[in-house]
Amino acid sequence: MKSALVVLLPMFLVTGTLFSRTAPATQEQDRFHTDRESPRGLPLPSEDESFHFTIFGDRTGGPAEGVKVLAQAVADTNALGPDLVMTVGDLIEGYNQTADWLPEMEEYRSTMSDLSMPWFPVAGNHDVYWRGSDRPAGEHEANYEEHFGPLWYAFEHKGSWFVVLYSDEGDPEAGDKSIHEARCQQMSEEQFAWLDRTLQEAAGADHVFVFLHHPRWLGGDSYGEHWNPVHDRLVSAGNVTAVFAGHIHHMRYEGARDGIEYFTLATTGGSLSRDLPEVGFLHHFHVVTVRQGGIDVAAVPVGQVFDARTITGELTDMVQDFDRNLSIDFPETPGLRGDRKITGYLAVELTNPVERELDVQLSWDSAQAWRFAPDHSHGRVPPHSSREFLFEVERNSTEFDGMRLPTLHLTMELLTESARIPVTSRSLPLPVNASRLVRPEIPPEERVLSVDGENDYLSVASDQLAMPDGPLTVEGWLRATRFPDRAGFLTKTENSDFGLFVGEGRPAFVVHLDGEYVTASVDEAVLEPGHWHHLAGVFDGDEVRLYVDGSLVAATPGSGLRTMRSLPFLIGADVNSRGEGTSLIPGQIDEVRVSHRARYQSDFVPARRLREDSETALLLHMDDSQGPWMFDSSAHRAHPMIQGNPSVIPASADDSQ
Repeated sequence: MKSALVVLLPMFLVTGTLFSRTAPATQEQDRFHTDRESPRGLPLPSEDESFHFTIFGDRTGGPAEGVKVLAQAVADTNALGPDLVMTVGDLIEGYNQTADWLPEMEEYRSTMSDLSMPWFPVAGNHDVYWRGSDRPAGEHEANYEEHFGPLWYAFEHKGSWFVVLYSDEGDPEAGDKSIHEARCQQMSEEQFAWLDRTLQEAAGADHVFVFLHHPRWLGGDSYGEHWNPVHDRLVSAGNVTAVFAGHIHHMRYEGARDGIEYFTLATTGGSLSRDLPEVGFLHHFHVVTVRQGGIDVAAVPVGQVFDARTITGELTDMVQDFDRNLSIDFPETPGLRGDRKITGYLAVELTNPVERELDVQLSWDSAQAWRFAPDHSHGRVPPHSSREFLFEVERNSTEFDGMRLPTLHLTMELLTESARIPVTSRSLPLPVNASRLVRPEIPPEERVLSVDGENDYLSVASDQLAMPDGPLTVEGWLRATRFPDRAGFLTKTENSDFGLFVGEGRPAFVVHLDGEYVTASVDEAVLEPGHWHHLAGVFDGDEVRLYVDGSLVAATPGSGLRTMRSLPFLIGADVNSRGEGTSLIPGQIDEVRVSHRARYQSDFVPARRLREDSETALLLHMDDSQGPWMFDSSAHRAHPMIQGNPSVIPASADDSQ
């Protein structure tokens, strides 16, 4: 019994004739069982017989790895478990002589031999066309029939007939073959006579499906009008449901012509003239579901099907454990010099937290002013071990205008005995020691940070925020344009540390103590869009307190050790387990301060411009940015990195109230 499958279908699902899947009411009463008295009945599926078959597209004209695509399609099909597999021709590269033709045939047949169900070939031009001297009559037709099977044939299966035609017989007068001339796109009287007899024998079938290589119904200079005599015969038969072809290496659905649907497949390992899967240029196979009343036809991209039994609990637990606990540290970072140039070394230390070897590729996305040596790195990290990757970093430009920090991309796979398991990739901005950043002159008027709520926020690396365990205060000014359902303001949470949240205008301050959150929050919306509010979260060792505009609005007893993780502190967003911003807040932010003491014990009047003292760990006036950094006015110079494209704008007279 086949297991349930996960199938990722593309946007261009093609559906044939539809049919009712609802059983008659009298049958429903006999088949549906419950002891509940419910006013809602549930329609049941039809019990009509059904089956599935798969169709592979062209394999030729592509790179050598096209055979690997075919092999993946075989694995996908085995997972789906259809009754049979059809092809539409061009199985091998061909256009050669027998000595070269035979190994290609063996390669294709060997790959297809891994199918767990029967498969049926269709001859295409690549399979039968000869190149070189001593061309035999019929070219490779004899080789094809010896090793693949008849050039035309039919078989029955579950009340349906499958008819395979040969579309490369060539010019009956001259005897030559060509895909470019209409005179060569004919069928012999011999094949016509066989087709007539076959359609008569299949007269009682529920469906007749026809397969050939060339979509001759497209007509034109290559095909001419030679399909019309075939189509007329199919229409007269009265039970031909669909015709399938390949050759053109992209999908086409011509709709129903006289009740017969015409489908052209793209490739299953062949060449593609462009990379546009959304419009049918892709490696795929068709899955056809057959029922008495009609068919459904789905195009499935190769590699998008897998057996659900392969996704074991052990595998998912391992991947989740890896994503949660992968450690990426920077023991050494390049430094910003006094002349604004950047030089030094970046050491990236990866710690693999699981029992499988990690394969990782590190690469850079950067502007021309940057130089990295090496420009990329690749290696493996043993289970429960660490490995360091070292890069020399240099930026010769002294300009900050338009400067952005390069992005380090980590592409990772966990290695098992039989597979490579992709895990979530990481993209991290280059960490730079910017402590020598020169403090800008304070502009003549106060400014604020404007964020869009979609991409904009600030990020302070955890190792730059000097926040030991113990009392703390987190505060800042916020004027939100709106309050989403969930919105982070000043956060370093993710089952750790602390954070101020403002979702739906209901502020909350959380501190993670002794393994769980202690929360001080209000149940009603007290924050108004378009108004400046000062928010402060305080932890004094015994209590977690929340202040809005200087008034105590919530307090919760709490004590213990604060859970600390190496995630960044974000301004204008919540932080996820990968250190990225989520649940962003739109509006304006000003005067953010983090302190390692409990500053407020009772109601107070919030200062519109905050001051630095010896217990200040971070102070952001939001007056100016320098390159990719917002200036930190505290002694620690923990300058936040700018994410997205926020702007520093003048505060109006009303804003400063």
